[in-house]
Amino acid sequence: MGLTLERINKVVEGEHHLADISLDLKAGSRHVILGRTLAGKTSLLRIMAGLDRPTSGRLRVDGQDVTGVSVRKRSVAMVYQQFINYPSFTVYNNIASPLKVSGVPADEIKERVMDTARVLHLEPMLDRLPSELSGGQQQRVAIARALMKDTDLLLLDEPLVNLDYKLREELLEELQAIFDQRKSVVVYTTTEPSEALKLGGNIVVMDEGKVLQTGETSNVYRNPATVKTAELFSDPPINFFNGRIEADKVVIGQDLSFSTQAPFNTLETGSYQFGIRPNHLFLNPQADDDVQIRSKVEISEINGSETFIHFKFDGCQTVLHEVGIDTRKSGSDITAYVNPKYFFVYSQDGNLLVSPDGQASPAGQGEV
Repeated sequence: MGLTLERINKVVEGEHHLADISLDLKAGSRHVILGRTLAGKTSLLRIMAGLDRPTSGRLRVDGQDVTGVSVRKRSVAMVYQQFINYPSFTVYNNIASPLKVSGVPADEIKERVMDTARVLHLEPMLDRLPSELSGGQQQRVAIARALMKDTDLLLLDEPLVNLDYKLREELLEELQAIFDQRKSVVVYTTTEPSEALKLGGNIVVMDEGKVLQTGETSNVYRNPATVKTAELFSDPPINFFNGRIEADKVVIGQDLSFSTQAPFNTLETGSYQFGIRPNHLFLNPQADDDVQIRSKVEISEINGSETFIHFKFDGCQTVLHEVGIDTRKSGSDITAYVNPKYFFVYSQDGNLLVSPDGQASPAGQGEV
C-alpha cells in the first residue's frame, strides 16, 4: 500500500497546524518525522490514520481518495505517546486482542504474542494487569499490541519517550528489525535527531506545521538544506557564526581565518553563515590545517560518558562535544580546534551552499 498526501492543510481556530504538506510514502517504506514539540507531527499522524480530517487537501491510498474514510475502515495501527491499554485485560490479552478479534487460531496467537513479548522484554509480566505496571512497561504493551496488527500503515507517535535510556537503545535496534520484516508503510515521530539517525530509512523534517526537507535520512543529515533544518537535525544544535569570503581567505568572527581553499573558492566574495556541528570541534588538533578558537568555559556539562563544553565565540553561544568526561571549570581558558573541511556554508537567507559532504541539497518536500 502506498500513501499519498496532497497539499494537506489543517486550520484550527484560525491557526495553521499543518500547512500545504505533500508527501508520497511508498509501500514497505520507513519514515521518521523529526521536529520539536508542537511542530505538527501528531496532527499529521492523526490525519494519516483517519482520526482527523484535513481542512483542505487529499489523502490517497494506491491512488484512491480516502480523505473522508473513517479509521475503522482503514488498515492502520497507531501507538500514541501516552499509552492506551485495556485496564481489565492482562498484558497477554492486551497484546493478543487484535488477533482474537481477527479470529486467528489460539496456537498461532500464543506463538506471536510470546515472540513479541520477548522482543519488548514483557515475558515476566504477561499475567499482570496494566495497573500493576510502570508507565514505561505499559507503553511497551501498547507497542506490542500495535505490532500484532498486520496493517498496511503503522504509525508510532514518539513511542519510546517514556522509557529509560538503556531500554530505549535496545528497543530501537529491535524495532528496526521488526520494521524491516513488515510490508506496511511505517511512520515514526521523534524529537530526537539521534533516534532518527539510528532508525534510518527516510526522514521528514518539520517545524511549525511545515515540512522543511525530506529524503534519505543520512543524506538529509549530511546536507541540511536550510539553517533551520540544520538546527533541528543536530543534537546539540549546530553552531552558527557570521563570516565572509574574501579573495584569498575566509574570515569567521574577529580572529578565525584560513585560506580560501576548495570548496570555498567556488563561492563569490561576500557575507555568509558558517555552521559547525559540536562533534567537529576538538580539544586537541586533529590535522595540520586545523584552526584555533580561543575562549573561556561557561559550563562543562557532563552527560554520562560524554561532555558538552559551552563557551562563546564572536558573541555566539557555542558547544563542543567531547567523548569522555571533562571537568573544566567555569571561567577557565579553552582552545578548541576545527578543520575548515567540516564547515557548512549557508547564504544570508539561510540556504545551503556548501556542506562537508561536498554538495548542496535543495529545500523541499515530496517523494520519500
